[in-house]
Amino acid sequence: MIRAIVRKGIDGYGHAIIGFRDGWRGVLDNEYEELTIESTRGILHRGGTILGTSRTNPFKQDEGPRRARETMRSLNLDGLIAIGGEDTLGAANRLHEDGAPVLGVPKTIDNDLNGTDVTFGFDTALQVATEAIDRLHTTAESHHRILVVEVMGREAGWIALYSGVAGGADVILVPERPFDVEEVCGLLRRRKSRGRSFSIVVVAEGASAKEGQIVEAADELDEYGHPRLGGIGHWLESEIESRTGFETRATVLGHVQRGGTPTASDRVLATRLGLAAIDAADDGRWGMMPALRGTRIELVSLAEAVAGLRTVPLEDYEAFGALFG
Repeated sequence: MIRAIVRKGIDGYGHAIIGFRDGWRGVLDNEYEELTIESTRGILHRGGTILGTSRTNPFKQDEGPRRARETMRSLNLDGLIAIGGEDTLGAANRLHEDGAPVLGVPKTIDNDLNGTDVTFGFDTALQVATEAIDRLHTTAESHHRILVVEVMGREAGWIALYSGVAGGADVILVPERPFDVEEVCGLLRRRKSRGRSFSIVVVAEGASAKEGQIVEAADELDEYGHPRLGGIGHWLESEIESRTGFETRATVLGHVQRGGTPTASDRVLATRLGLAAIDAADDGRWGMMPALRGTRIELVSLAEAVAGLRTVPLEDYEAFGALFG
């Protein structure tokens, strides 16, 4: 995506482009580097970002919005393109509402941004999770165990649902639908009664039981007000084994889902979004975000993109219920 912006921005429009280090922290602290065609050569296959990232919220820092505008003014910038998910683009939208020329580009593995059908990063995370589930099948079957696989997804279960379906999971648990632990155990018992000695349970980190039990790894909140999640997989491991007597083990994929080589689909989508972003910047279409709608890239407002989370529709989740157990 950065490569596309730089190549078209320089060759197509004659712009000079810089990149701020570590997201909003770099904007506030005026830390940046020039981005050239040469410096962005060969980055297409690399995961993550060459610029770094952080959880810095400019609206939680002393005079953060003023410092951001001052940085842009001091560098004579025509505008800023923010790349990220709901938190990064939420801050971008607030800065735009305060009068700053800002665009957004949807990048999050959680696939939970409004206004776009898919965010880039999701397909790569999905591929990593699916490959892990495929590998875990071997261990589950050979050791006759229940394996619980915890994947990322704080409030949206796209990774859990799609990787679970693609990987042939026997139970899939998502944040959008609180689950009944005994119903989960019932599905596993039914599978056992049918002669299957192993099962795979895929659970999103933000999933919770109907009793309201949710496991948080720490009490502290980040600058966007989010608790650090983690632990639902191990909680399920204990609950399933104690209720069924079946040997159960949990695997937490964690940050392995966020790295590695991007899939071809993500590379193409990121490139298309980057080209649309620099076109919008050259046209002065601030306050907008390029989005995938069907097969086309369209501009939507940042306000629409961050108005709410794009979560898994319950009817979509329930449609796959016939495959569980």
